[in-house]
Amino acid sequence: MHVISRNLGDTDYQSTLVEMQTFTASRTAQTPDEIWLTEHHAVYTLGLNRKNVRLPQNAIPITLVDRGGKITYHGIGQVVIYLLIDLKRRNLSIRQLVTVMETSIIELLAQYQVQASANTDAPGVYVDGKKIASLGLRLKNNCCYHGLSLNVDMDLSPFDAIDPCGYVGLQVTQTKDLGINQSKNKLGEQLLKKINENLNK
Repeated sequence: MHVISRNLGDTDYQSTLVEMQTFTASRTAQTPDEIWLTEHHAVYTLGLNRKNVRLPQNAIPITLVDRGGKITYHGIGQVVIYLLIDLKRRNLSIRQLVTVMETSIIELLAQYQVQASANTDAPGVYVDGKKIASLGLRLKNNCCYHGLSLNVDMDLSPFDAIDPCGYVGLQVTQTKDLGINQSKNKLGEQLLKKINENLNK
């Protein structure tokens, strides 16, 4: 099943969110699925599960969003991929799509001899207990949007001001600190390709 891949470059988080919502609201049964590759300037995004969230005490803006989950951080040097997928047409559950995303990241890191794993209790991808990728989706009329972020070569310190995804003391890592000397653009393109392959298996 055909998927249109778009490389958006640097984008503003809020305007990209509106574009995803608009795309999903206006799509029909014939609209091809799309996957968007981008990165955002520094922003915290706060999901629908806002109970007992420790809010950062710094100058980085916080945006309320309509995905599942709690709080995470996006910044330059992070690969962000949004999946605008008609799940019903593909006969996929949200859980199966999450597995596609996690598996694609794990396979990508394995190419660089980095062993990563998923955690059924806390969606995302981890290396030695540290989180390297976050996931969050929103489902509307059997179509989803939002997606994943993979830390590549960024300033990780803003994560210290929050409990990433609501987990107190959860540490984060990135590909650069794991000895992967590959640009975010290259890793983003490779991850896009893997997601495409795994979606169409």
